[in-house]
Amino acid sequence: MEQSGSAAGHRPLFGVCVLAAFLLVQVCDGLLTYVGVTAYGVHMEGNPLMAWLMLWMGRGPALAITKAAAGGFGVALHLTAVHRVVAALTLFYVALAILPWLGILFVGCPGC
Repeated sequence: MEQSGSAAGHRPLFGVCVLAAFLLVQVCDGLLTYVGVTAYGVHMEGNPLMAWLMLWMGRGPALAITKAAAGGFGVALHLTAVHRVVAALTLFYVALAILPWLGILFVGCPGC
């Protein structure tokens, strides 16, 4: 029987919330990226490797594979209890992926 509060098998609420936020941000980034590159072209993708993958295998498959991989790595980090790293990555994605796409999609693409 698992003891309440034991280190083994116990995931703090902070860690679970951070993981949920990270996974939600990955889904949002994938959707916004798909809409953005569909509307403005793959050249709008800021990550050259991601842009190459989209050109090579298509937008949907490239985004599905990379977002699934990112989610898997986030889960792995969660399981190793490095929740602050997952939190930092979540903020990183919000600042450098979600907000720029929101700006482009809702305010407009400068120079497009």
